[in-house]
Amino acid sequence: MQVFRTHGLRLFFMFSVACAVLFVTLHLPAHETKKKEYAVTNAAYKTPQHENHAAREKSVLIHAPHIRQNPELPRGCEVTSLAMLLQQAGVSVDKMELARNIHHVPYRQNQRFGNPHEGFVGSMEHLHEHGYGVYHEPLARLGRDYLPEAVVDLSGKSFDDAVLAQLQKGKPVVVITNAHFRPLSEHAFQYWRTDAGTVKITYQEHAVLVTGYDQTHIVFNDPLGKKNTAADRKAFIKSWEQMGRQAISVRHSA
Repeated sequence: MQVFRTHGLRLFFMFSVACAVLFVTLHLPAHETKKKEYAVTNAAYKTPQHENHAAREKSVLIHAPHIRQNPELPRGCEVTSLAMLLQQAGVSVDKMELARNIHHVPYRQNQRFGNPHEGFVGSMEHLHEHGYGVYHEPLARLGRDYLPEAVVDLSGKSFDDAVLAQLQKGKPVVVITNAHFRPLSEHAFQYWRTDAGTVKITYQEHAVLVTGYDQTHIVFNDPLGKKNTAADRKAFIKSWEQMGRQAISVRHSA
């Protein structure tokens, strides 16, 4: 009798526990289940397709005209790059016209060198004659002769603001850098005494039209080389900064 009573109590206890578990399960709040489902769905949302799309947003490439400065203008990288920019904006102009129309200054006069901030220094066409190049101010003024309201001088800004922001708007940018597209040693530079003061120059100065970028490269049309040439991004930016952060482009509406 005692054995039967103990066995019955055990069965009753087990039945009670089973009912309690079933009751709790059936009355679990619905939002708790939804939270768990949402967490799983959210974790699976990022797929390789989404990752590729994000990577594409971090690169730009503009197909701008490519013009070579040689053989006519062995020192004419700046006006040749400007010709590419203007042609991209719809202006019918060539490098030779720009070479004639940019302001020129003598290479040396009265014991003073010419100032590239004022005009092209010396000869652009003949290597047997002295010559150097030109900086952003005369180049921007020349560009405004063709697009008065559109050409903008972005010199002095950061690379992000002066170059990358323009590329994202579909506008290429003329920049002053050097022919190696990486920082030069201080031995590569000279300090010229001009009528307006001292100017830092290097005979390795070069100009290109920047047409794109990705996470590791800057892409440009090189008047001494090829269309859409790629250079190391960090090195290119440092070389541009070393040359005074000079950049010219056109407004987004042009």
